Amino acid sequence: MINNNDVINTLEELEAFLILVEGGGLGLKNVAGLALATSNTDGRPFIAVLDDDHKLLMGRWVTQEVFENGKELVRRGPKKPH
Repeated sequence: MINNNDVINTLEELEAFLILVEGGGLGLKNVAGLALATSNTDGRPFIAVLDDDHKLLMGRWVTQEVFENGKELVRRGPKKPH
């Protein structure tokens, strides 16, 4: 399920989304990972929230710039507030 009206436009928005997911703020169950991916239908980039079986629980569209520059942020995780 991807919300078509809610696009992540900046790395700061991506980081806030990662923190929200990791903190349980979206109420998703069995979250096992996050990944940047592209839609098989139209090639649009998105951030995928995956479960233990690597099935999509939730997705948010991202801009091409966020897709290209946010890979390390997704791989290493957001900076934790001190």
